[in-house]
Formats: sequence, C-alpha cells, structure tokens
Amino acid sequence: MEATSTRERIVEAAAALLAEGGREAVSTRAVSAAAGVQAPTIYRIFGDKRGLLDAVGSHGFAAYLRSKTTRERDPDPVADLRRGWDLHVGFGLAHPALYTLIYGEPRPGVESPAQRDAAAVLADMVRRIAEAGRLRVSEQRAAHLVHSAGVGITFTLIGLAPDERDPALAELARESVLAAVTTDPAPHAAPDAGPVPTAVALRAALPQLSTLSCGERGLLREWLDRVAADR
Repeated sequence: MEATSTRERIVEAAAALLAEGGREAVSTRAVSAAAGVQAPTIYRIFGDKRGLLDAVGSHGFAAYLRSKTTRERDPDPVADLRRGWDLHVGFGLAHPALYTLIYGEPRPGVESPAQRDAAAVLADMVRRIAEAGRLRVSEQRAAHLVHSAGVGITFTLIGLAPDERDPALAELARESVLAAVTTDPAPHAAPDAGPVPTAVALRAALPQLSTLSCGERGLLREWLDRVAADR
C-alpha cells in the first residue's frame, strides 16, 4: 500500500509540474522535492525518466478515456466516432502540455501506455463502423487516418493563440476524414457501395465465423485484406 501511495504521489507531483511549466519543469530534482522523496525512489519505481513521463501521461489521460468509454454509445457508429473526435480535440486544447507529452515525440515502433489505450478505443470505434458495412477502407487504414488527422489538427490549434483558433477548422477536418473513410447509411450507400465496404465488413466479422477452420479464416482474411486495399 505504501509503495502504491508513493507512486501516486510522485505521479501527481510530476503531473502538477507539467501542467504549470511544461515538460521542462518535470526534472527529477523538481519531482523529488514536490513529492517528498529521494531521486533513487523515482528510478526504483519507474526505471527512468521516460517511465515516469509515460506514467504521467497515463494518469492524465485516464479521465479522458473514461469519458469516451463510459458514455452511452450512439446507435450510429459514425456519429459515435464524430463525438470521439470532438472529445479528442477538446482534451488537447484543455491540456496542451499533457497532450504534447503523449503525442509530441513519436517513437517509431513504440507506443506509450496512454497511446496504446487511446488506439484501442479508436480501433473499437472503427470496428463498429466496419461491422455496419460503412467503411470504405480497411480498419487499419481508417484508424491511422483518423488518428493522424486528429492529432495534426489538435496540434495546429494548440499552436494558435486562443483568440485566433477557428472552431470550424476541426469540424472541416473531421468531416473530410469521415467522408474519406465512411459511406452514407443504407439505403443510400447500397447501390454504389462496391466491394470494398462489403469486404471490410466481412473482415470485421471473421472472428465470429466459427464454422471455418483457422486455416480457412486465415486464407479468407488474406483475400479480404487484398480487396480492402484495392482503391
């Protein structure tokens, strides 16, 4: 219990320093003083400063992720993704230092715990759209496009003075991305939906096809991925 309490105290102290002075303010010395611990304690619990920063990111991101995962889902999966986009941008503008900590330093092939949790939530939203037969591209491509556009527009707005931020900018980016990766709801999309949304929808349903063997599902997955990638 004491170890957990010490860990939480260190994370909360680092989070407060981050909010007040940005990443530069989160030095080992400053965190140690604010949390009332010795520097070796920080390294023993978190391994290194990167481990501490990842813990701060997860701590600050937790409330935001709860707001996305505990709210009632919209019956329309595209509308649900639209709301998720707005929550993401709103979080970044409300907590710019924390947002920059989480997304400002990409590490190829490495995801922080906060990034991994957020990616899982986005993947679930995209999967619902795929299952509804309304995805124009593969789930992976849709998730990457939504993520990159959302992060990019959020950083653009963070970099502007508050009185220069155009709220329509995020809306225009959001609708452009949604138009690129989703179709209209049936029956409007049915006549010209084409094979790609159908392939993506079937790809999303593969885990439920228990009548097929693992080998058959693997082969079908390969075929469907090829169809989904054909633009």
